[in-house]
Amino acid sequence: MAAITCAMLAAPTAAKDSLGVFSDWGAFRDASVPRCYAIAMPAPSRLQRDFEPFATIGTWPRRNLRGQVHFRLSRQVRDGAAITLSVGGKSFRLTGGGGDAWAGDRTMDAAIVAAMRSASRMVIRATDTRGRRFSNTYSLAGAATAMDAATLACARR
Repeated sequence: MAAITCAMLAAPTAAKDSLGVFSDWGAFRDASVPRCYAIAMPAPSRLQRDFEPFATIGTWPRRNLRGQVHFRLSRQVRDGAAITLSVGGKSFRLTGGGGDAWAGDRTMDAAIVAAMRSASRMVIRATDTRGRRFSNTYSLAGAATAMDAATLACARR
């Protein structure tokens, strides 16, 4: 249910087709773009949040993109601060700014998605504009199935 709520926050005016909720992840198709994506919210936190955080793994058929990783962070990131993702013992330095982070290129996207398939959780860490470290932790239960559902939904188009 949290994934559905998060997906609606991500683009409230666009029509989306639910492809299913798989444990902690949901999968959606947005035919108007077109795009398909798996999405999840991080573990709840009582710490300050500037944004409602989420993670997505998207497929954009018209752009020939598949498995693109995107994070909406819980806080505004300090300019020049490192944004690091840890998944199953592997660490990735992401690019981004403001409240968003992405993999640096398609090779990194693929490596992150592969690591997500065999791990139980992932943690993204950064430093906010006040110099405070923060993190968002995601369960990966259902992530592989949601990613597959999203990829297949856009492959049929």
